[in-house]
Amino acid sequence: MNVLMVLTSHDQLGDTGEKTGFWLEEFAAPYYELADAGATITLASPAGGQPPLDPRSDAPEAQTDATRRFRDDPDAQAALANTTKLIDVSAAPFDAVFYPGGHGPMWDMPDNATSIALIEAFVAADKPVAAVCHAPIALKNVRTTDGELLVKGRDVTGFSNSEEAAVGLTDVVPELLEDVLKADGGNYRKGDEDFAPYVVVDGKLVTGQNPASSTPAATKLLGLLRS
Repeated sequence: MNVLMVLTSHDQLGDTGEKTGFWLEEFAAPYYELADAGATITLASPAGGQPPLDPRSDAPEAQTDATRRFRDDPDAQAALANTTKLIDVSAAPFDAVFYPGGHGPMWDMPDNATSIALIEAFVAADKPVAAVCHAPIALKNVRTTDGELLVKGRDVTGFSNSEEAAVGLTDVVPELLEDVLKADGGNYRKGDEDFAPYVVVDGKLVTGQNPASSTPAATKLLGLLRS
């Protein structure tokens, strides 16, 4: 199994003067879930090199077994520090793609022509596409081979409006992910409890609602790869 993981290169949290980027657990948890299952993982980002880490995801209270494992894993750290430029990546060698979240993707993914074309290539080849938390924003302008928006009529999830309000960033993000998925015609679904694990699978599209959904989203992706 060859899996591509695409991380954000955006590090500014709107006009707040604060930093953002990818969320550590949303990278580390699926990284190890996939790697432990025997997957070969390639990391990419729009700018290449070291993607920016959201400092809030590095706080003591945000740590999990996966993030602690990453901090003790020099090989994984080296791989993350040397992501391939997205423009140099093709869907052809990979069996699936996984987009970790964090707030960064809200700025550099929805209109990223390279990312859009990449996801469309995975879809056209009938290969699984997975995204967790804020990363489903990367699906915004993706279309199927018949020209329809990818999420139209499909069950999807992602960071909810209520979760965005809970972290106090409703007026900071350029748009609300839940609203975007609904506007694109997606059948947006969310779990009964905010910040609890919740994953939706529709065909070969896997979406997870929040950081806690990272491992189960990767597990669902593995199920698709093995079926």
